[in-house]
Amino acid sequence: MIQRRIESQILDRLQNSSSVALMGPRQVGKTTLAFSLGKTLASVYLDLENSTDLRKVENIVAFHRENSDKLIILDEVQRLPEVFAPIRGLIDQQRREGNKTGLFLFLGSASIELLRQSSESLAGRISYIELYPVDVTEYLEGPQSMNELNQLWVRGGFPESLLAKDDENALRWRKDFIKTYLERDIPMLGPRVPAQTLERLWMMLAHGQGTNINASKLAGALEVSNTSIARYIDLLVDLLLVRKLPPYTKNIKKRLVKSPRIYVRDSGITHALLNIKSFNDLLGHPVVGKSWEGFVIENIMAILPQSSEAFYYRTAGGAEIDLVIDLGDSSGEIWAIEIKRSASANLNRGFHEACQDIKLTRKFIIHAEADTFTIKDDVQATSLYAFVKLLLEN
Repeated sequence: MIQRRIESQILDRLQNSSSVALMGPRQVGKTTLAFSLGKTLASVYLDLENSTDLRKVENIVAFHRENSDKLIILDEVQRLPEVFAPIRGLIDQQRREGNKTGLFLFLGSASIELLRQSSESLAGRISYIELYPVDVTEYLEGPQSMNELNQLWVRGGFPESLLAKDDENALRWRKDFIKTYLERDIPMLGPRVPAQTLERLWMMLAHGQGTNINASKLAGALEVSNTSIARYIDLLVDLLLVRKLPPYTKNIKKRLVKSPRIYVRDSGITHALLNIKSFNDLLGHPVVGKSWEGFVIENIMAILPQSSEAFYYRTAGGAEIDLVIDLGDSSGEIWAIEIKRSASANLNRGFHEACQDIKLTRKFIIHAEADTFTIKDDVQATSLYAFVKLLLEN
């Protein structure tokens, strides 16, 4: 088992909140993590996709009464949003009796925002955490672990894929994952969408990794309406499979590109959609640069402080920054990040122009090598591992 950094955070939240919701895509490790927590805390686990367990929570009040001394873990809770209303009463009753923490742990395969809409009755009684796929701080021993970095990049951070015995088995697992989502999970969790249409869209998004949404082009290729494209993409976003990276627009007077950039979130899923099996296959594929960009962004998003926000920046004139991080704390720090595979890659004029538009405090190039050094204009070139460690310590 890979030790997940977030485990201590969940324990801390349970000690300070009546309930915690742990969100993440299927197979990312939520249930394994919950069982690990169960070794520390007295708990009882129910899977709401299991018909027997589902019957047990039809009367959640009675079930809680019989297990009031345990943490109740409800898996795939998005399948039964009506359970939140009676749970609110249970939490309030426990609070009156002096027990204010660690009553429920919810596991779900939908976005935090989607679950928040379903669980409005628990406002002030629930804390939300997202579990990302395995990241470089959890898998690498240090910046020199290049083989491990490349394996994580190629296979992605889903544990079953990452820890497979070889690339062929890792790719097979991811292809099965995609098929299961298309044929079973998406029809169960969202509106009815033709599996073949959604698969083609998902594949087109992988080919266009890190580009701005062109709904008309996608709609024309799939022979559906622009409205349908927007709905399908939002569904993939809600299922934590695709990310919309918004543009940075704060106090900028120039004409900006304002449509979000789209990334298939896990690099291994990106590669499976494009039938990329090995590191050598990836190096020879046109998507390699954008794949590295998406991989870097997701690793950074996994460890960003809750108060932080992430954007891209691009003007109509071509000034551009791959990633802008507003740390959102009292320091007022805003970091610019350019993402390159090679440590020797040159920064283009657009990056320097963009840095003049935004009041930045630090500038970085994140590359796919192990070295860290400073280049002109106070830009620090760094490995991904070193950068996320810096962000964790900041």
